[in-house]
Amino acid sequence: MIFLRLFAEFFKTGLFSVGGGLATLPFLYEMSNTTKWFTTADIADMIAVSESTPGPIGINMSTYAGFTTAGVLGGVTASLGLAAPSVIIILIIAKFLEKFRNNRYVEGAFYGLRPASIAMITAAGLNVAKVALVNMDALAAKDYGGFFLWKALILGAAIFIAQRKLKWSPVVFIAIAAAAGIVFQF
Repeated sequence: MIFLRLFAEFFKTGLFSVGGGLATLPFLYEMSNTTKWFTTADIADMIAVSESTPGPIGINMSTYAGFTTAGVLGGVTASLGLAAPSVIIILIIAKFLEKFRNNRYVEGAFYGLRPASIAMITAAGLNVAKVALVNMDALAAKDYGGFFLWKALILGAAIFIAQRKLKWSPVVFIAIAAAAGIVFQF
């Protein structure tokens, strides 16, 4: 039963997460709330692992989530569930694309999907920032000085600036962040 549910949840995610791997994040947050298979902190770990391993982030995240839920078979099931809608849709589109390529309704649909994708990715990014950079428990306890995770905020800002200026490989910045996390106990 768990495998069917994993497939169905990730199939739904794959079907509606237009815009790539990061667009799966809102669905993962919803899945976290409804299924309790993983926590929002686990999602931040999934992102870190998925960004630092080869392959599409969405597939990496579904594999990670499925594995933590139901082992190796769970990882395979979740990955297949996430990829299945894309494969089905691409096969259908490939069949009819040439015929409808210049259709104004098709062009209009893609025009509308672009900002929706950006909004979903932005919302997911803000959720990740909330988990990684702020302590919501401090806010609830009215400890406003402990609200920001200052070391993480400074590290994130430094890596953002360095990446923009230095144009090094993302692997270098991932290694730097991992080392800083070990040294400074983030």
